[in-house]
Amino acid sequence: MANGQWLKAKFSIVNSSIVNYFSYLCDMIDQQTIDRIFAAADIVDIVGDYVSLKRKGVNYEACCPFHNEKTPSFKVSPAKGIFRCFGCGKSGNAVTFVMEHEGMTYPEALRHIAKKYGIEVQEREQTEEDIQRNNDRESMFMLNSWASDYFADYLYNSDEGQSVGLSYFRQARGFAESTIRKFGLGFCPSTWGKMSQDALRAGYKEEFLLSTGLSLKREGTGELHDRFRERVIFPIHNIAGRIVGFGGRTLLSSEEQKQRHIGKYQNSPESEIYSKSREIYGLYFAKKAIQQEDNAIVVEGYADVISMHQSGIENVVASSGTAFTEEQIRLLYRFSKNITLMFDGDGAGQRAALKSTDKVLKEGMNVRVVLLPEEHDPDTFARAYSAEEVRNYIAQNSQDFMTFKARLLLADAQNDPIKRSEVIKSLVESISLMPDNIKRSVYIKECARMMDIDENVLVGEVARKRLMSVGDKEAEAFVRRETQRHRAEQREAQDATLAGGAKDPFGNISAGSSEESLEREIIYYLVVHGDKNFELKEGRNYVSINVASLILDEMALDDMSLNDRVYNTIFDIFRRAHEEGRLPEPNEYTAHHDPDVCKAAIDIMTQNDVYTESEIWSKKEVHSISESEVLSVGVPKVMKLFKTKRLTKMISELQQQLGREGISEDEQLAIMAQIDKLNRAKVVLTRPLNRLTI
Repeated sequence: MANGQWLKAKFSIVNSSIVNYFSYLCDMIDQQTIDRIFAAADIVDIVGDYVSLKRKGVNYEACCPFHNEKTPSFKVSPAKGIFRCFGCGKSGNAVTFVMEHEGMTYPEALRHIAKKYGIEVQEREQTEEDIQRNNDRESMFMLNSWASDYFADYLYNSDEGQSVGLSYFRQARGFAESTIRKFGLGFCPSTWGKMSQDALRAGYKEEFLLSTGLSLKREGTGELHDRFRERVIFPIHNIAGRIVGFGGRTLLSSEEQKQRHIGKYQNSPESEIYSKSREIYGLYFAKKAIQQEDNAIVVEGYADVISMHQSGIENVVASSGTAFTEEQIRLLYRFSKNITLMFDGDGAGQRAALKSTDKVLKEGMNVRVVLLPEEHDPDTFARAYSAEEVRNYIAQNSQDFMTFKARLLLADAQNDPIKRSEVIKSLVESISLMPDNIKRSVYIKECARMMDIDENVLVGEVARKRLMSVGDKEAEAFVRRETQRHRAEQREAQDATLAGGAKDPFGNISAGSSEESLEREIIYYLVVHGDKNFELKEGRNYVSINVASLILDEMALDDMSLNDRVYNTIFDIFRRAHEEGRLPEPNEYTAHHDPDVCKAAIDIMTQNDVYTESEIWSKKEVHSISESEVLSVGVPKVMKLFKTKRLTKMISELQQQLGREGISEDEQLAIMAQIDKLNRAKVVLTRPLNRLTI
């Protein structure tokens, strides 16, 4: 078999195996159900569950949920049903967004969306092989869901649950029936291993009881016992509402806790589905209120969150008694840039507030602090006052972080100049963490006023701190890269608007471009401009040529296909539609079952969305090339370069054959004749486009 044929056969096998893989995934859910899911999926609604979208014209925008940014570059088009981030390049449809964000497979994402819209998923009966391949994460989620129902059922339908757990929630905490059910509160039996044994009897595997942390195994006997034995249960939901873990609180007295050597709280351990540093208690229930209020109130414990929600203040989440991590802060940032830290008014609460501010500032959020009266925590405060009274208290007593930190530290420093200088250094440290130049400048002025110190001194100190900061160097490198990229794009756009038309403003290809780049350019012209015509000079006359017809004819003439699997799939979609006398619908690409095809198509369809012609060129009356002029240069150019690249590859393969051992003289002559023919064809391609068979 010739080298070229072998490569083509090999690529065909790879293509076939990948297509079969996606077919396997999709076969589990029938196509009619998939179509219903795509029809129901409102991308604004789905993406809005995860980020705070703001309307901008006919589209929506937000800060990207897939990378850390301060200026929104994440766009959602409800008309096209797609999203794209112009910062990190992530793109797709509603299903691929859920796949990317939740780490789900294609079928899992379809089921997730179907559940959201109440669509019954019709699946074929799974084989033993299918069941064996089930993802461990999904098994853990299923077990956690069962355990949550189990704890809630035991709370309501057992003597122990009612007398111990339910009475605690109702009487000690004052939770209403609706509140208990909303947050899925429960109780774990006091009998050793009862929940574990019931789970095993229900068909759940021991390995998942251990990996979720619901059960512990005794050394020696190997018996299972319940991690949350004799505790009230607080399920922990991720941002999508799935239960990733549990928190359990003992109701034993402090003395009994010491005697038994147990802690007041017991939490699920880190697992494949639960990471304490990435989850925020209550965010699933609070995210819409946070968007509406444009503010997130952060408290410490589970009960604090629940009581605040019950009082009518729902934009409340909990840090679970630990300082916020960067992941948690970035998660909150998706819904609001404003955060209010609410803590007890005692010394511990004030230290906790102080500890939390710097990390939040570093992520570019606006921080306020509200300290409650010493006799209250958020739980008791929410139960003692109405929602309106709580809101009024927050409005009247919340302090900007600078005021809070200065007052707190100055109370200890008093008139001691050394301690006052330490206070100033601490304030400078916090200000230097802010990524926004204007905000830093404002706070420097405020600090200078409060501390009665020369503003220029503070400016210098803040600058020195930022130069020494590793984080700032990373940010500086990012800005430098982005600036260089932006300038390069501007130069390309300016070159494109200059007269001459030799450069294609829709692309940046040359003789040195890779085959993949050329294939992408071909797909770009098909998908974006396939329905358009341009004029090409033939002799003394100009003839109108359709973009799609030219590309498809040139490819068919030589029985050529694209080597890149994704681009070749898009090419086939267009070719089949063209043979039917129509243009493909956008969703034939954007709703494709292969996420790679979907992403590539969206990237290509939206690659010009950020291009706008410079006003400078309009004012200077510089000729702006028409679309027809661009196509008349770009389409023939890419086809010539693509064919040249293929010819070069074929020549290289033939030259390798010449070096084979044992090749006969006749074979050598035949190969050399073929090489000569191909070289002459390359020469022809340097002239205007010819209908050349290779």
